[in-house]
Amino acid sequence: MKKIGFLGCGNMGGALAKAAIKSVGAENVYVYDVDFLKADAFAKETDVNVEDTEYIVLNCDYIFLGVKPQMLKSLFETVAPIIEDRTTDFTLVSMAAGVSIHSIEAMAQVDCPVIRIMPNMPVSVGEGMILYTANEFTSEDVVEDFLDVMKYAGALDEVSEDKIDAASCVSGCGPAFVFMFCEALADGAVECGLPRDKAMLYAAETLKGAAKMLIETGEHPGKLKDAVCSPAGSTIEGVKALEEGAFRAAAMNAVKKAYQRTLELGKK
Repeated sequence: MKKIGFLGCGNMGGALAKAAIKSVGAENVYVYDVDFLKADAFAKETDVNVEDTEYIVLNCDYIFLGVKPQMLKSLFETVAPIIEDRTTDFTLVSMAAGVSIHSIEAMAQVDCPVIRIMPNMPVSVGEGMILYTANEFTSEDVVEDFLDVMKYAGALDEVSEDKIDAASCVSGCGPAFVFMFCEALADGAVECGLPRDKAMLYAAETLKGAAKMLIETGEHPGKLKDAVCSPAGSTIEGVKALEEGAFRAAAMNAVKKAYQRTLELGKK
């Protein structure tokens, strides 16, 4: 059974570790965090193993780099010398926004398989979207094993590295935008007299159902929108209000701004 290591078990690292547990078992998952109390609490919750950086780097088959982009350089100052002593195959899995595979290879100072991923928050409930791309040292078998380890996190899709930053601004940043829209829908319902708990439930379930309908029918969202809009009806009046508020332009600009910031982070 593969050993899966996580250097960093914050929100995202912890969510991916929980998905890995379902695939390989808690006994084969190892975590480290600079905040020992966080790692210890996570281990008590999930029964995973808490180990130091050296153990994970020397023994785990997949090493997830669960730190922020600006912390990668300092992490590799510790990790790179340990990697030199590694005698068995391993794969680095980076989730750092904006940091290219080439940069990871340069910091690792060794030719090895590298899988760059961009997961999103819903992986924590098994409904995530994980974008991935790999370098030339990553075999098909290594990718297949990785996909198997992450299968309980949600959907996984391969994307070329030159597109992964743009894609992540939809799947990675998008949940925040969706949460804002859900809250706004609920606020509108509350203004119309609906109790808060009911308003939030109906808004969230509506978003879930609409998303599932998009995926399962494969229809263009404009066509599905038109099917809801009866002539001179309530829905088209609401659609008009969204258009008057530049709803679509605001959503497009949110993705573009997130993309620009992602590129900035990758240069630091």
